Amino acid sequence: MVTPDYAFTSDMVEAEDDLEQINRDYYMRGWTDGLPIIPPTEARVQRMLDRARRDSHTLLGRIPPRWGDVTVEKVAINAIMAGCLPDYMPVLLTAVEAMLEPEFNLYGIQATTHPVAPLLILNGPVVRDLDVNNSYNAYGPGWRSNATIGRAIRLLLLNVGGGLPGQGDRSTQGSPAKFSYCIAENEARNPWTPLHVERGFESTVSTVTVWGGESPHNVNDHVSQSAPNLLTAIADTAATMGMNNLYLNDSEMLIALGPEHAATIAADGWSKEDVQTFIFEQARVPVKRAKLGGMWGMADWPSWLHTQDDETRIPVVRRWEDIIVIMTGGAGKHSSCVPTFGATRSVTRAISE
Repeated sequence: MVTPDYAFTSDMVEAEDDLEQINRDYYMRGWTDGLPIIPPTEARVQRMLDRARRDSHTLLGRIPPRWGDVTVEKVAINAIMAGCLPDYMPVLLTAVEAMLEPEFNLYGIQATTHPVAPLLILNGPVVRDLDVNNSYNAYGPGWRSNATIGRAIRLLLLNVGGGLPGQGDRSTQGSPAKFSYCIAENEARNPWTPLHVERGFESTVSTVTVWGGESPHNVNDHVSQSAPNLLTAIADTAATMGMNNLYLNDSEMLIALGPEHAATIAADGWSKEDVQTFIFEQARVPVKRAKLGGMWGMADWPSWLHTQDDETRIPVVRRWEDIIVIMTGGAGKHSSCVPTFGATRSVTRAISE
């Protein structure tokens, strides 16, 4: 059996046809996320490349903090290791290109002490075509597409980008989202415009959005029967002293509504813009509270936060448009907020065949 030394070159490495030994070797070389991998044999790599329909040596860019060159072949190799099917290649290639956009700030997301990871949000026909979970347990296990697409991105960040714990990745405690983080919007139950249409794409176009976020913060509200009450609970969850958004808030806040919460809000006649503006006004922390800890007084704060008025309420984003609302999940009265690293903006791209 031969496997490519994908981390640095395109040379082939001889290996015995022994799955346990290969996994031991890969683990000892620091080429895995700690979980078993599928060996990226030459035949498997070729099947991935056939589906990619791009030259294997095409350079997509350089992944920080190692600034390793990421090629179509390296995406294919890490996708195999993660357990991906060949049909997932267009999603992975597009997601990598989106993450390398300057506004996403992949270097900051990779190297920070903050527990953030790229979250992939899929929209359009690709959700059905690849059987991507957008219902019960959307953030969790049980779906090959979600789990392996998200894991392939993480392996690329480790193996090509050098985001190794304690080295390129300095995250203090890390996060389960650093294993795999991929969901889809539940467009069938969304009472409003889905994310990709909101961002200028036709509904028939498949897209991937990359979001530099923490793990989801659950909002548990089984009581509220009106939009204002429910959104107050969501806004309260979104505004905390400990988040980067509060201090580096030229960024965004993701509100992922569950279908029952979305239905409650829509039944009151509220539009998505109503939701965004309400949360923008309510998701704030008073200066007097922010001064108690968090990151108060750090040099990289915006100058406008240095106010003498302790009653001033600091918003988690600077504009209501930066409250990004999607709908995902199954039945149950839960939603989630996904704060960002702060110094990052989400990027949406059409998935190219």
